[in-house]
Amino acid sequence: MFARLFAWLRRHQRPVDLVLMLPFGLMGVLVRSRYVDMTTSGLPREVPLDIHLPLAAAMCLPLIWRRRWPRAVFAILALAALVQWLIGINIAACDFTVMVAMYTIAAQCAFRWALAALLVSELGMAMAIYHLIEQPHPEDTWKSLVPFSIMIGAIWLGGLYISTRRKYTLSLEERARRLERERDAQAEVAAAAERARIARELHDVIAHSISVMVIQADGAAYTVDTDAARARRAMEAIGATGRQALIEMRRMLGVLREDGAATLAPQPGVEQLSDLVEQIRTAGLPVEFEAEGEALSMPPGLELTVYRIVQEALTNVLKHAGPAAAAWVALHYGDRAIEVRIRDDGRGATFSDGRGHGLVGMRERAAVYGGHVSAEPVPGGGFEVIARLPVKEEVKA
Repeated sequence: MFARLFAWLRRHQRPVDLVLMLPFGLMGVLVRSRYVDMTTSGLPREVPLDIHLPLAAAMCLPLIWRRRWPRAVFAILALAALVQWLIGINIAACDFTVMVAMYTIAAQCAFRWALAALLVSELGMAMAIYHLIEQPHPEDTWKSLVPFSIMIGAIWLGGLYISTRRKYTLSLEERARRLERERDAQAEVAAAAERARIARELHDVIAHSISVMVIQADGAAYTVDTDAARARRAMEAIGATGRQALIEMRRMLGVLREDGAATLAPQPGVEQLSDLVEQIRTAGLPVEFEAEGEALSMPPGLELTVYRIVQEALTNVLKHAGPAAAAWVALHYGDRAIEVRIRDDGRGATFSDGRGHGLVGMRERAAVYGGHVSAEPVPGGGFEVIARLPVKEEVKA
């Protein structure tokens, strides 16, 4: 509630200053000060309205523009106070507007201007005290100089504190914006690198599919007259392989490559997960692996995605989970979908700093196939990565 109130006050500064000016102006009009007529008896008299009202207006109206022109407003108010002192009018309620203007300079302007405003205010207070002492029946008014000086100093220090606080807040906001830009830039770089890596890996799959189609087409052309059944099987294989290649190409739309074609090499899949788990065990991390459900026929690229997600998650467990940690990998085949869970009981530092690119890469891989990846700490310690990938297009060559 207070945050919304302060935000509203910042958006409506002019009405706020107008409301601030009204009490000073009202008190200046209702409560008249006195002036000393040195040409007569020297006794204090009421200030005439033809002097009192313009002086009160000059001391209050400029506050409306104090935020826009703080130094000019302070100069006008100080000049009006000097005129008041020269005429011989005692301190009135309107004189407190000078301290409001001094506070504004301390809060918005450079320190040299704030110090100058403080010295002028202290000088004006001393002059007013001197004026009171010169009256026919003086009291011990010099004692008032100390509390008034303390009050002026407190108001001035409050303005300096607000200025320092505002600068600190602005620096924090700028730092937050800079860190956000750097984080987005790092995420974009990581995503671009991962897309290029995915393009290199799927290049082998696409190139293999086209090669198979060419070989089957040549075989069908040679056997169409002598062995029609064999030629028909070759044409069916060409159709299945072409549909599979079309699916892979559709998924790769928008993926940009940074370098040339990668060399052809076989890529791991779901069947190689057991070998991966064994490698991790050899590295010193106890891992349990289990698969549930009936295996689904998946495109090679999707199998590669499942393998890379498990590989990246287990690698992060090795790096971040700490000593004496254990991990569990569960592969569940559902209804035309596959779910992979990688969990550990370590100290849960995986991805906690938000600086690594492993999670970004896993999400990019899953997004290519319409899936998603979630990663979060496990209550009681540890970390869990869950990847859900749909298996919709099933083509058997």
